[in-house]
Amino acid sequence: MDHVETGLRERKKRRTRWAIASAALRLFAERGYEETTIADITAAADVSPRTFFSYFPSKEDVVFTEIDDRLAEVAERLSDRPPGEPPLETIRRCVVDVTEAIVAEHGEYGAVQVRLILERPGLQARALQRLTATQEEIEARLHELCPGIDEIDAVAAAGIAVGGMQAVVVHCRRHGYEPASMRAALDRALTIVEHGLGSLTALTAPSEGAPERRAPDRGGARAPVPGPPFTPLPRPRPPPPRGRRLRGRV
Repeated sequence: MDHVETGLRERKKRRTRWAIASAALRLFAERGYEETTIADITAAADVSPRTFFSYFPSKEDVVFTEIDDRLAEVAERLSDRPPGEPPLETIRRCVVDVTEAIVAEHGEYGAVQVRLILERPGLQARALQRLTATQEEIEARLHELCPGIDEIDAVAAAGIAVGGMQAVVVHCRRHGYEPASMRAALDRALTIVEHGLGSLTALTAPSEGAPERRAPDRGGARAPVPGPPFTPLPRPRPPPPRGRRLRGRV
C-alpha cells in the first residue's frame, strides 16, 4: 500500500511540475520571456507562488523542465542493465527510450524552449552547465558499466553520446521538424553515435571480459585505440598562376 501511495504522489508531483512548465512556456511564447512574471505563471497554472518555488528555484529553471527530466532518465536507465549485456547495447536501449519520450512530448513549445536558450546568454550558460554535468554523470555511469574502460575513452564516449543527440534535438526543434521527421533524424544520429562508440572494445564486450581500468599516461606516449585505418585526404592541387610572371624582379 505504501508503494502505491508513493507512486500516486510522484505522479501528482510530475503533473504539477509539467503544468507549471507548460503554462510558463505558453506565456513566454505569447508575451515574451522578460514580460512574463512568476506571478503570471502561477496564475496561469493555478498554483501558489509557494508551490512554484517548491518545484523551481527560479523562472530560468522552468525553461529546462523537460531537459532536466530527460537527462535524469538517461542516468537512471543506464543503471538498469541486464546481466551480461554489452555496455553499448545498454547505451543504445537507453537512448532509444529517451528519444521516444522526446518525440512523444514534442509539442508546440519545443521551438520556444530552444529559441529562448539560444537568444539569452544567461540561459545558454545554464544549458552549458547542465550539458557538462550530464556528460560527467554519463562518464561515471560508463565506469560502472565497464570498470576497465580507459579514462579518456569514457570522457570521449560521454561527449559523443550526449553532445550528438542533444545537437540533433536542438536542430529539429529549431527548424520545426514534425514528430515523424524528428524520429527519423534521431535514428540517424543514433546510428552515427553507435558507429563512433563501437570502436571502443570496452563498450562492445560483456562486463565479465572487461580489462582493468587504467588512467591515461599524461607524461608520455599512449597506446592508440583500435579503430578503422586512417586514410589521409588527397592534397589539393595549387591554383594555376594568374597572368604572366614578371622576370627580373624580386
